[in-house]
Amino acid sequence: MTDSLQWFNLLKQNRRKFISMSGAHQIPRVSGADPSIGHLEEFNSDPLLFLQRVHKECGEIGEFDLAGLGTILLVGSEAHEAVFRANEEQLSAAQAYQMMIPVFGEGIQYGAPPHIERQQLKIQIQGLKHDRMLNYAGIVEHETTLLIKQLGKKGTIDVNQIFSDLTLKTSTHCLLGAELRSELNDEFSTLYKDLENGIAPSSLSDPFEKNERLTKCIRARKRLEELIGDHVDRRRTKGKIYEDMLQVYMDSKYEDGTPLNKAEITGMVIWFMFAGHHTSANTTAWTLLEVVKNPAYLSKLLEEIDQVFLKFPTVTVESLRELLLLDGFIRESLRLHPPLNAITRRVMSDFQYKEFTIPTGKNIMICPYVSHKLEKSFPKPLSFNPERPSPKDNFSEIAFGGGRHKCIGNGFAILQVKTILATLLKQYTFNLSELPEKYGEAMPALILRPKDPCELTYVKKDGQGR
Repeated sequence: MTDSLQWFNLLKQNRRKFISMSGAHQIPRVSGADPSIGHLEEFNSDPLLFLQRVHKECGEIGEFDLAGLGTILLVGSEAHEAVFRANEEQLSAAQAYQMMIPVFGEGIQYGAPPHIERQQLKIQIQGLKHDRMLNYAGIVEHETTLLIKQLGKKGTIDVNQIFSDLTLKTSTHCLLGAELRSELNDEFSTLYKDLENGIAPSSLSDPFEKNERLTKCIRARKRLEELIGDHVDRRRTKGKIYEDMLQVYMDSKYEDGTPLNKAEITGMVIWFMFAGHHTSANTTAWTLLEVVKNPAYLSKLLEEIDQVFLKFPTVTVESLRELLLLDGFIRESLRLHPPLNAITRRVMSDFQYKEFTIPTGKNIMICPYVSHKLEKSFPKPLSFNPERPSPKDNFSEIAFGGGRHKCIGNGFAILQVKTILATLLKQYTFNLSELPEKYGEAMPALILRPKDPCELTYVKKDGQGR
């Protein structure tokens, strides 16, 4: 029997699971499990390739094993809606994301009781109100202008490095203020990267695995608490009120009147930066790559940017709303290259999806990378189309997740990406430095980004200064 015929028979077996005695359908299981660790090694090696295989073999629902943690992949808008509408008592994000506790700290978000987490979420939202977003747009433009001065007339940039550094500066400036931004140095950047690297695909099955990666993450979290705590003390001594997120945290109190302590303030800072920095940096890189790789839309995009800058000399929230094609580029980049691709929930009580019962103790996983390429929701899904209409339902596009745990930093992230790209594209012409097929995908720490190295050349446009 040929390999292809064997694969076809295996696929047919998985799709035609018999009905159990209870009348519920048995969940299809993907092939290739190791007797001792299941599919953990394959998942850790290339999560996206593995999850694509699960979907190809099993369809909209398929089970795999992460070293004893039974995990169910659900694919498609119906599945997304069912998961995102479920309450925390049945499908728990906190139990699924225990690996975030060393990053955020004890007592913050997933490490906090549900009633405390809800109050913390309200505090985060305070810093994202319209009046504060008005201030953030100008800050991001200012930081991008500083970058332009460093870039000069022409050269080559690594988009991963340049946008990771820039969005760390913009996030720090908006979140912690100009003073702490002015003190931003290599130590702060290194500490933040140690936090990011504290999470790996294996963290899903063993969130507190003792290794050098986790040790450095915990050490970085402690040092950041010292740095931010010292800054909080200096602010309180001055008695000055600032227009940034740190001031929101310093002024906020829980419902019982208790203010946030320094550890909680640090945790809130890290939580927000994780919500905005990852998405902003990677989406900026992907979108600029897609702008360069899709010249058919370039002249229309540049005309849109020029017209908006004529009407609004500086970047504002209002001007960003008029960049409709740029918004399309960002949305399409998020569809094809969603940053977070392992959205998980722990089943706390048996969960019914269609004719399938997912037992207590299993993990449910949703993968935007897989779901965003469904023909049913996105005709010609592998083609890049910044003018693609939005799907009719609200659960096909899930780059920012959904439900009560939808990414709180999505608005801030889009503001950053649009401001950075509009400012740069007004000043520079960018080109690929390699053949298009050389620009691949990488997924370290469960975050999808362009594969290193990812370089573009740039030349300043005529009439745009030195």
